[in-house]
Amino acid sequence: MEHRRAVKVMLSKGVGSVLASFVAALIAASPGLAQHDHSPYAGMETAEGTSLTPEEVAELRDADGMRLALPAELNRYPGPRHVLDMAGPLGLSGSVVAEVERVRAAMTEAAAAKGEEVIEADRALTELFRSGAATESEVDRLASVLAGVRGELQAIHLSAHLRTRVLLDEAQVERYDELRGYAGGAASPTTAETEHTRHPPDRR
Repeated sequence: MEHRRAVKVMLSKGVGSVLASFVAALIAASPGLAQHDHSPYAGMETAEGTSLTPEEVAELRDADGMRLALPAELNRYPGPRHVLDMAGPLGLSGSVVAEVERVRAAMTEAAAAKGEEVIEADRALTELFRSGAATESEVDRLASVLAGVRGELQAIHLSAHLRTRVLLDEAQVERYDELRGYAGGAASPTTAETEHTRHPPDRR
């Protein structure tokens, strides 16, 4: 349809038929021009009756951060997994490593369980539309459920960053930011926040 319209327009303006035909052929040969109405979601693979991709389902079940902890990560609240990966450069004591491992284990267990709830909530909302029986009230209800469990999942990840932060001193947080490439890019905490999160010297 696009190339036919293009030919008609060009002929109406006195453009030669050979040139018009050439332009039409060029348009037809270009997927981006000939099929510009195609949705970016066309052919997207989803998983388990949800609107989620297989990768997203795997991340939810594996308790992957999925960028949910960025408000903490980018503002001087390190995450337990990366802290453990950097235990040597950060100079963590054995006792602190053990405490961070407990934080991470608790976060992983809670996040994996909540991830299953996210999957189920997304499946329920997707199935509502698939059934053809969606109503505004039911959409509102199920969308609210999904938003609620997603928020709870984010809180689990953010809380793990909070619990990790109090196990580190200021020098370790600074070093963490440097190693992660955040130096100079993260917001500095207020003095009150710094004092609140400072770990007693004898526990470092």
